[in-house]
Amino acid sequence: MLSPRPLLPVLLAVLLVTPAAAPARAVGVGSEGIETARTGRQIAPGLRLESYDRLEADRWLRIDELLVDLGGSGGVRAEYLGGRGPATVAESAARHPAGPGRRVVAAVNGDFFDIRGTGAPLGPGLGGGRLLHSAGPGPGAAPAVGFGADGSGRVLRLGLDGSTTLPGGVVRPLTGYNAARPTAEGLSAYTADWQGKQLPALGTAVGVRDGRVTAAAPPVRGPVRRERPAPGTVLLAAPAGGAVAAELAALRPGDAVAVSARAVPGTGPVPVAAVGGREALVVAGVPQNHDGEPNDTAAPRTAVGFSRDGRRLRILAVDGRQRDSGGLTLTALGALMHRLGAYEALNLDGGGSTTLLAGQSGASALVLENSPSDGRPRPVPNGLVLTAPAGSGRTAGYRVEAVGGTAEDLTRVFPGLTRTLSATGYDALLGPAPGAPAWYAEGAGSVDSAGVFHAVRPGRATAHARRATAHGALPLTVLGLLTRIRPGQARIGLAERGESAGFRLTGYDAQGAAAVVEPRDVALEFDRSQWSVTEDGRGGFTVTALVRQATGRLRATVRPTGAAAAAGAAGAARSAGAPGASGAPAASGKPGRAAVPGAGRAAAAPRASADIALGVGLVTLPVTPIWPTPRTGPERGSPWPRGMRAPGFPWSCPRPERRGAQPRPGPCPCPSWPGRSRSGSAATAPGPGPPWNWPTPTVPPSRCSGPPRTGPAGGRSPFRSRPPRSRRSP
Repeated sequence: MLSPRPLLPVLLAVLLVTPAAAPARAVGVGSEGIETARTGRQIAPGLRLESYDRLEADRWLRIDELLVDLGGSGGVRAEYLGGRGPATVAESAARHPAGPGRRVVAAVNGDFFDIRGTGAPLGPGLGGGRLLHSAGPGPGAAPAVGFGADGSGRVLRLGLDGSTTLPGGVVRPLTGYNAARPTAEGLSAYTADWQGKQLPALGTAVGVRDGRVTAAAPPVRGPVRRERPAPGTVLLAAPAGGAVAAELAALRPGDAVAVSARAVPGTGPVPVAAVGGREALVVAGVPQNHDGEPNDTAAPRTAVGFSRDGRRLRILAVDGRQRDSGGLTLTALGALMHRLGAYEALNLDGGGSTTLLAGQSGASALVLENSPSDGRPRPVPNGLVLTAPAGSGRTAGYRVEAVGGTAEDLTRVFPGLTRTLSATGYDALLGPAPGAPAWYAEGAGSVDSAGVFHAVRPGRATAHARRATAHGALPLTVLGLLTRIRPGQARIGLAERGESAGFRLTGYDAQGAAAVVEPRDVALEFDRSQWSVTEDGRGGFTVTALVRQATGRLRATVRPTGAAAAAGAAGAARSAGAPGASGAPAASGKPGRAAVPGAGRAAAAPRASADIALGVGLVTLPVTPIWPTPRTGPERGSPWPRGMRAPGFPWSCPRPERRGAQPRPGPCPCPSWPGRSRSGSAATAPGPGPPWNWPTPTVPPSRCSGPPRTGPAGGRSPFRSRPPRSRRSP
């Protein structure tokens, strides 16, 4: 099936000349774009993923949306996701403690963070009902998304209410609690819940454990980096030189110090879990206008929205800064969240941080759903994670798919070739369930006991996996006979030993329909002393360099073989109406089996091959400037034209006695060439020789002094790609 993205100009032209009509599938009232593709899957009861492409007036958009029923019968909960420093969302989700009888089913990145400094989140955060960090600098309230004990969510503002009681009953307010950016004045506290990679530079600091000072504050004159506090220890810090710093410096080991901190919501109860954000996108059902604000540019976006009662959660990830997804402005993001039904919505960290992962039925690991603009997931300090009940583990069904992914070209196969399938068992709650199924197929092929589908003839087929009452199926398409193959890239550059790269082979039939060709159907020819080639387990190959700076060629050849190939030729002939294919006598006397002549076997095994250049890739070479910097000194045997030097060599000048003399070594004494311009007026060209388009000089150059010009001489260009213009006499 052709992708709609290359048809962007055609679609826009159709929109301009075609009368307005109701779209087959519109996002909502007032939407200016059209939806071109949509896929969806149930991740858990009460949790669904929708992925769709939209064509806007000026760009494509690729959007992934999690639809969550909070506090419903599915039991899905939103929790704070974080750890000890920045990590990818996948890494943090893999080690998140979901709790007894629960499992992680989805995750998304969270708050903006100090990306060039401590790596800590800039807004507030709560997890398990505890304050993990406050916004900074200062105790003021900052926007966040919060989730209550009943599971419902809302957009709110969270501030800090904290204090430190020193010996003698002196109480000092806390201006920051695990804040990424402490205030210039006041007292800040840091604990083992710190979410950054390193603490900010602090002034005077003392450690407090079990309400007692553990050690006196060492003398400091300015900010100092310190280690993360151990669990159970609170590090109190204040800028050096201030009154609060003097009070900390006066503390001695064993002094009683009490530290308290709690989150203060602007309205309503304190949430159990909360993650900070920044711009409000929808407020009380009204989308917000951010035109003219610094962050209101088209970019990848992450947003969270709630229904009016807080029971319906939408988590949106919009790809951006890519050819097939341009991203959204804040204003456009708010309008989209409003059209999708959000009564309140908040913008989370976007750009390269935008990351959304979701589970699959029967799988324990999450899958990256969007395409991060950095090319890979960015480490972030926190996020939101969704958990759901774990289920019984008894197999209720199978998720059947091709090994390598769910792309359409993996559900196609050529006659005589194969497709490796997998069947993942899941229970009634779509959680993991062990147990291998039995395989069988209907239609244009067969499946062996290992789950390998063997295509026999062009047409439709369905692969089935069954165990007792648990069942799963995958529709497959058997294309026409393979006519050619093409690698994903024509060249693979591996400069160093141990470097590796992957590639896939795509085959085509006579009608141009494409399908991935699996490694089991490919024979490779290459120099095994220089490279190793292995299957990557995803329908492709991995090439690894065994030596440095190796060059050569890899040839991949596909040839259908065996009974399936022969039957494929017969099936192709029948589908094309070839004489003798339909109604031919059975080869073994059994009804329904057509005889396959020798000519059919030959036609069933066409050789399709492709070459991939293996080399060192791009080599960094010094760039030759168009007009090199002149340099004096001896030069012999220069191959460059008169007045032009090779990089790193001095100039050569024509002899001043006559125009056509050969270059002589030595410093160039000729600063200019007199002559006439194209209009006929007198003019002078600076440099040791005339430019390539300069008329023949009227006066030969005399010996002179001065810096020579950096350019070609002799009246002709040294660049073959630009021939000299014809000269004319002045």
